[in-house]
Amino acid sequence: MTLDEIIKSRRDTRHFTNDAIPDEVIQKALQAGHYAPSVGLTDATKYYIIKSAEIKKAVKDLFLDYDKKASNSTDDEQQKAQYKSLKLEAIEEAPLGLVIGYDRSVLNNFTIGTVGSNEAIKFSAVCAAQNIWLSLTEQGYSMGWVSILNYYQFKQLLGLPEHIEPLGYFCVGKPATDYDNQPMLQQLNWKQKQENPIIEEILISTPPNSVPDSLRGTKQSHTNDSIIVKELQQKIDNKTKPTGSLGVLESLAKQIGIVFQTLEPKITKPNIVVFAADHGIANHGVSAYPQDVTRQMVTNFLEGGAAINVFCKQNDIALTIVDAGVNYDFPTNTNLFSAKIGKGTQSFLQNPAMTQTELDLCFTKGKEIVNSIFETECNCIGFGEMGIGNTSTASVLMSILLELPIEDCVGKGTGVVDEKLIQKQNILKKALKNYSGPNDLQSKLAYFGGFEIMQMAGGMLQAKQNNMLILVDGFICTVAFLIAYKMNPSVKENAIFCHSSAEQGHQKILDYLNVQALLQLDLRLGEGTGCAVAFPIIQSAVCFLNEMASFESAGVSGS
Repeated sequence: MTLDEIIKSRRDTRHFTNDAIPDEVIQKALQAGHYAPSVGLTDATKYYIIKSAEIKKAVKDLFLDYDKKASNSTDDEQQKAQYKSLKLEAIEEAPLGLVIGYDRSVLNNFTIGTVGSNEAIKFSAVCAAQNIWLSLTEQGYSMGWVSILNYYQFKQLLGLPEHIEPLGYFCVGKPATDYDNQPMLQQLNWKQKQENPIIEEILISTPPNSVPDSLRGTKQSHTNDSIIVKELQQKIDNKTKPTGSLGVLESLAKQIGIVFQTLEPKITKPNIVVFAADHGIANHGVSAYPQDVTRQMVTNFLEGGAAINVFCKQNDIALTIVDAGVNYDFPTNTNLFSAKIGKGTQSFLQNPAMTQTELDLCFTKGKEIVNSIFETECNCIGFGEMGIGNTSTASVLMSILLELPIEDCVGKGTGVVDEKLIQKQNILKKALKNYSGPNDLQSKLAYFGGFEIMQMAGGMLQAKQNNMLILVDGFICTVAFLIAYKMNPSVKENAIFCHSSAEQGHQKILDYLNVQALLQLDLRLGEGTGCAVAFPIIQSAVCFLNEMASFESAGVSGS
């Protein structure tokens, strides 16, 4: 065959014969992969051969678990049946399994210059996969790419180190069909592939956007003082003012002094963390915006164009953006903290949003993120979020945690009103009614949770352990705090509730917690904007405690 014929006949194969593959066929194919481009000659592409029936079965089980979630992501029963009829893998049937991955650790010792791109070494591995495919095709064999997997569990199953990233699982063998010389989905009339490539010429150059530098530093610690409460109150009362005349600022100054166990507290390197993730429930019309807005807004955060960017810049607050589970693969060389659990949760209308393993991982990731920020000498952390559909998730969690009717918890979210709001209530009511799982909190958090909400809850618990000030934003962040509070009520000692949201459920949670929000501005944007806007008030409390004269120092009579 000519090269052109080989390229045209290459297929993503899902049907294989039982014929064994000669070693020389695999060796030739992998050598072809090795001849593929390797950015900076890093040799980052790695290959793992799998012949074990036990490992194949375990990989198949991972696929089936994720495939079930994929098929349940649509309410169209005909489309669901068509999807289920597709053969999407041959993990156990194919005589050989191949894992192609790339080694991120090569970026620590890059060949050319000092900067390497994770994306570039990933693309090198993809080039290797294509070369292997073409070599197998030329030899009368083929390959099928299986990517419907939870990659975190996939890596754990194979025992791959943290720095190795797999492209997926590849089934290798002699093809049992040529699919009528066309892609399988085209053969089954799902979709027709365009005959010609899409080509455009770019005529205008756009300058790149700048992003903040990543944060680094060292850990700090605070001493304990059992009489600090009394001393702080005396210091506040001795300032040159009538007793209690600074109102909330006085209680705020006292709280901050108690958290830091000092009469002269100082907020250092404040940081607001925005956790972003997608929600399966968004597919049922509970939001005024499509799910892709989550991805668009994360890009906006990274480019500095969102409200939270403006307010953080105004108040000299560092901003950290976390991909907790957005339905998109962001370039890994962006200033983004990747803690992706999955590409969005599943819809909890009929199925669990996440597994118990994913829930546990959310708490782990949230704690790791807060610890990494704490190590920059940050002692004040604000929590924000972004995720189309997350007011629905938060409303259901509030209903469960406070045992309230869903109607008392649901609000406008991104702006649903009138009949759309009633539709939103009915969908969430149906989801709660459909739940038939265990009655314990952990099971319900997994079934109805959101990746970003659970990561925030884990992060808040870690912030308490690190003795940091915890700034809580609006409705969704307060639901995350409520989860943390149920697990450790003492977390409230460190929390400052920055504003009372226009979401109807928010004030109900604040009342339950018996706390007062600093601001009432009818905000319902999220992103941590309430934390950023309230921050100057928090700084004012610290400033008056540290810098305002006492009656004695000013020579003013205290009575």
